[in-house]
Amino acid sequence: MNSFGLKFRVTTFGESHGKALGCVIDGVPAGLKIDEAFIQDRLDKRKPGKSKLETSRKEDDKVEILSGVFEGVSTGTPIAMVIFNTNQKSKDYENVKDIFRPSHGDFTYFHKYGVRDYRGGGRSSARETATRVASGAVAQLLLKELGVKIVSGVSAIGTIEAKTHDFDYASSSPFYALDKSVAHLQESAIMEAKNTHDSIGGVVITKAIGVPIGLGQPMYYKLDAILADAFMGINAVKAVEIGDGMQSAKVKGSINNDQINKNGFLSNHAGGILAGISNGDTITVTTHFKPTPSIFQAQKTTNTQNEEVLCELKGRHDPCVAIRGNIVCEAMMALVLADMALLNMGSKMEHLINIYKK
Repeated sequence: MNSFGLKFRVTTFGESHGKALGCVIDGVPAGLKIDEAFIQDRLDKRKPGKSKLETSRKEDDKVEILSGVFEGVSTGTPIAMVIFNTNQKSKDYENVKDIFRPSHGDFTYFHKYGVRDYRGGGRSSARETATRVASGAVAQLLLKELGVKIVSGVSAIGTIEAKTHDFDYASSSPFYALDKSVAHLQESAIMEAKNTHDSIGGVVITKAIGVPIGLGQPMYYKLDAILADAFMGINAVKAVEIGDGMQSAKVKGSINNDQINKNGFLSNHAGGILAGISNGDTITVTTHFKPTPSIFQAQKTTNTQNEEVLCELKGRHDPCVAIRGNIVCEAMMALVLADMALLNMGSKMEHLINIYKK
């Protein structure tokens, strides 16, 4: 499947070393101001080659809107966007065209389809996430009109964890670090992995602030379930937590319960979601990224003939995929919430009456 969302529906296309990547967004209400500078800014934050902590591949990731926007506002018709690839080095992958890179999708794509695009992973490459960021930026513009703000940051690199979460600092940090006091240690860990031709994992925290009560469609389209699905669908993600997540299994109900007074909830262990529906509190998602599987060390593998060989990679790869994955997390949060906001319009008769009754 290459589409997601019900009302705010996104379809993406393209490969890492193909001519272009793109997306089509269906369901954007007419009259939404489309800020192209904002969309480009989000892509600039995700694009490769911004610092020594990322891949050296240089892509401008300039987005071009093809349809669905007239004189700066959405028309209610599908919004199509395209991003042309300009800096492919496909020859870097010639030596792996017949072998399976460990922990990549090569093995499963080949056995599922009988053919694979070996150039940077083709469709399975994390480069596809540029289209999610572009469409997520449109979703963020919609949510902004509803008073919803999304923030994120890197809380851990390997075993080095943030002690505090400063999202303002993260927005200006070169790798979106949440804690200034340990950022230098985290940066050193990334560089150590890079210099030893290895990689390292990381953890991203994403928050949605100002989310209205009522988003989510029980029983089988619950907000937390769809968020988990969306975040797990990001390349290299191996675990997702909502609210306190795994910590909830370690405490008693008297501690985990979010008590309520007339001003609202006294805590937010639930992460802003109860029974699959937003409760008006801040939604919190913690995303765990595995180490980038592309490393420059010889590794055991097999080839398409099931012969044992060594995999020795060339090319340009991120030493820590969580850094640029941070922006993708914001995009996926926005896409799910935009979809849920549109779905929620039919939950009460008063909503329909406000629209149609003259």
